[in-house]
Amino acid sequence: MKLTVKKIQSITKAGSYGDGRNLWLVVGSTGLKRWEFRYTLNGRPRQMGLGSLDLMKLNEARDKAVELRRMVQNGEDPIDARKGQKPPPSQTFEEVAEKCVTSLETGWSNPKQERQWRSSLASYVYPVIGKRSVTLITTADVFDILQPIWSTKSETANRVRMRIEKVLDFASALKLRSGENPARWKGNLDALLPKITKVKVVRHHPALPYAETAQFVAALREKEGIAPRALEFTILTAARTNEALGARWSEFDFDNATWTIPAHRMKAQREHRVPLSKAAIALLQTLPRDTESEDGFVFISPRSKNKPLSNMAMLKTLKLMKRQDLTVHGFRSTFRDWAAETTRYQDIVVEMALAHTVGNAVEAAYRRGDLFEKRSRLMNDWAEFCES
Repeated sequence: MKLTVKKIQSITKAGSYGDGRNLWLVVGSTGLKRWEFRYTLNGRPRQMGLGSLDLMKLNEARDKAVELRRMVQNGEDPIDARKGQKPPPSQTFEEVAEKCVTSLETGWSNPKQERQWRSSLASYVYPVIGKRSVTLITTADVFDILQPIWSTKSETANRVRMRIEKVLDFASALKLRSGENPARWKGNLDALLPKITKVKVVRHHPALPYAETAQFVAALREKEGIAPRALEFTILTAARTNEALGARWSEFDFDNATWTIPAHRMKAQREHRVPLSKAAIALLQTLPRDTESEDGFVFISPRSKNKPLSNMAMLKTLKLMKRQDLTVHGFRSTFRDWAAETTRYQDIVVEMALAHTVGNAVEAAYRRGDLFEKRSRLMNDWAEFCES
């Protein structure tokens, strides 16, 4: 509280004099003194006149400011309330986030993305702002969520920030809030947090040295069950885990030795043709198949024939083989290292085999096809190496 009765009486110069906590004394050019309540709601600064000093003494103005400040904290606009306008019903961040996640579901390539969204929001965001009105979220709130994990879990923190930003954009589109997005990075959080590239520690997926591949595959073939076969197929095709586990029989053309993965299951959202080596085809032909469904999963969950195998099953296989030092995704690095160090295949052929997006615009324009014939020879060479 900066103002006193004595100080107010001594002020003669026109201007605004803050008492603190949103309360201001405004002195006009004629010497008239009045009270003003200043606040920001939904990113919009507002000023509300409370009356002249003659009608409202200092203590009364302070009491009124407390009342109005409580309204603002609850997401209610004092000016609108005085005009008799009803504010739109407020929704909590958690309520809006659940609607946002639901609206995004149809655009995701696999259910894992939904689980990651819900898990990260529940773990890091909801405990801080989940029950708060979406209209009241500030940059300081977002900073409080991100700052503890920005350096220790940088990749997770960056994803959390982008998800908060998406939810708040969703709320703005529904007219549930207005103003700037407090989770925006440029010109906002970048002033409070270092760039993610400055703190991010790059962790590569543990990969098997390619010289040990044949020995590993031989040991893997001694294991019985659907999970070891799924892992072997993933290695032979250099596919991503979700691409392999989500495979359906309808995607395979054995006459042309081709596995066509539809765009909605690919990371780059583009259809991908995988040349099948003789070893991969032989493996597939040993698997049980539901004759009642032409579109059934290839690697069926032991719990339900209508569900694919869980990726935890392949990790369990690695554990049973006492290879917890490896990850399934790491075998793609093994394949990449083998191709780079022991073959003469061009990088573009190997990148296409891994279904990587070609970054160079000139190279992308030059390579109009998918290099299927070259990739077919590459995958057969890889299969032979895995059995050597």
